[in-house]
Amino acid sequence: MLLDDLINPTQSDELLDEFAKREIRRAMLAAVAIPGYQVPFGSREMPVARGWGSGGLQITLAVVHDDDVVKVIDQGDDDGVNAVNLRRLVTTSTGADQTSVAAEASVIQSRHRIPEDGLDEESILVLQVPVPEPLRGVERDMRELARMHAEADYSRMWVSLYEDKVRNGVITQTTGYPCLVNERYVVATTPIPRWDIPRLHESPFLTLFGAGREKRIYAIPPRTKVEPLTFDDVPFEVEDADGASCAMCKSSDAFLVSLPNSDVWMCSDTDWCRRTREANA
Repeated sequence: MLLDDLINPTQSDELLDEFAKREIRRAMLAAVAIPGYQVPFGSREMPVARGWGSGGLQITLAVVHDDDVVKVIDQGDDDGVNAVNLRRLVTTSTGADQTSVAAEASVIQSRHRIPEDGLDEESILVLQVPVPEPLRGVERDMRELARMHAEADYSRMWVSLYEDKVRNGVITQTTGYPCLVNERYVVATTPIPRWDIPRLHESPFLTLFGAGREKRIYAIPPRTKVEPLTFDDVPFEVEDADGASCAMCKSSDAFLVSLPNSDVWMCSDTDWCRRTREANA
């Protein structure tokens, strides 16, 4: 295969063969059957750099058909380098259509955000995962990690959150906040902000998590209980922009990010911001 074939593949140049797709689908079915459980799979080499979402890309390629509509975002932006290149890889190799509107997409692949639009039962959300193991910060030994998950022994995670609270006055962990899924497994929610975590609870859509480097897939099926780890006297809180609003669409009820070295705030979800401005015009 020529380098140009990797950069600009034709529809016939599929990035995953049917055998690989079947293996990934079997892993996804197991993940859906056991919410939160990390299912190993044979991760393939993808024509993207490590850390650019090879796990999410493999899941997307395994579930997308030529009659699907795909949306790919990178930290809320449809036009980021990561999003543009992954979207081109998916659409040119599968024949699927593309869109920037989450409500029109049947498959949404995302890094670090859940779209502001409400997703429904027809949607599949694929989240790219850099580190799937939520206990990696408190334990490094793989055998001990397996034991802790098998016995639902998450005491060291609770201790870690308690120490964070005592040391800093608040729980400072923002992205990748640990959550208990279906009252059984603690999962890493990937680097999505805490703002997005409540939308995983009892969500109507299927959420699939893919970690290519770690060779793990896990899932949150529709209508599944998702609880962020919190103490009874320390309620879970999302990010607060202190009454700020988006400089472009004036929204204050979306996830906002500040521009570097300034007090200007913008919507993280750029397409949602654009459509809000058009609706208010």
